[in-house]
Amino acid sequence: MNDFDWAAMADLLELEGETHSPYVRQALRELEHLTPRRVMDIGSGPGVTACRLAAVFPDAEVVAVDGSPELLARAEARAGRLGVRLRTRVAGFPEGLADLAAEAGPADLVWSGQVVHHVGDQQDALHRLAGLLAPGGVLAIVEGGLPPRWLPRDLGFGRPGLQDRLDAVQADRFNRMRAELPGSVAVVEDWPGMLRTAGLTEVRSRTFLVDHPAPLPDGPRASVRRQLERYRTVLGELLDAEDLTTLDRLLDPDAPEGVDRRTDLFLLTAKTVHFGQRPGLSGGS
Repeated sequence: MNDFDWAAMADLLELEGETHSPYVRQALRELEHLTPRRVMDIGSGPGVTACRLAAVFPDAEVVAVDGSPELLARAEARAGRLGVRLRTRVAGFPEGLADLAAEAGPADLVWSGQVVHHVGDQQDALHRLAGLLAPGGVLAIVEGGLPPRWLPRDLGFGRPGLQDRLDAVQADRFNRMRAELPGSVAVVEDWPGMLRTAGLTEVRSRTFLVDHPAPLPDGPRASVRRQLERYRTVLGELLDAEDLTTLDRLLDPDAPEGVDRRTDLFLLTAKTVHFGQRPGLSGGS
């Protein structure tokens, strides 16, 4: 998927997954009526959500699927620590899904969090995800929502509105990433409409809040630091000198106004989950 080294981002991915877990818990309450026999987490990364799926559906075979063996090793270790049953399967996305469906069998629930937008042809990816479902099975994809907020508009130094400018630069970078993906296809990102085009019914969307108020505990605070460090690395050349200086000051571990010590640091974001069902009857629905 483009220029992302997912294994190198393992710590960030796991920490972010833990910090954003409130939205996963809320989303899975929407699915508690299901009695799935097989659940797949496609693009599972280090397995934070996959392990939560295994805890919510302890009688199901839960399979974490990812293209990175290193991340799946983390998922297995996490499942061991938490005492949940989890299988792992290496498969590329989306090209590996056909073999996965043939070898593993259909799933009653497929979850895929913030993975589809890394594929050039997003509609094709949704068709392939829908193809993993048994009749009556449910697909849940996480796409969209609101960008995170961590800091007051005026930090007390630098130009006010740093996060708005980071959002704008990140949006431009995301648009370039999408355009440069192999086989990139422009599409109106109407996710419910795209799920219907993939043949799913009973389509609906829900947005869930992640709200960690100030002062942040260590875990969410570390997540904010890691995300700002990544912004500094990948967006640094796109920011002006004043914003770079501000970002470096925020990341200075010895600065009282830095993210490690600020008492006003918070984390607020929202994630949108889109649900759709494959027509037919299933014992998992």
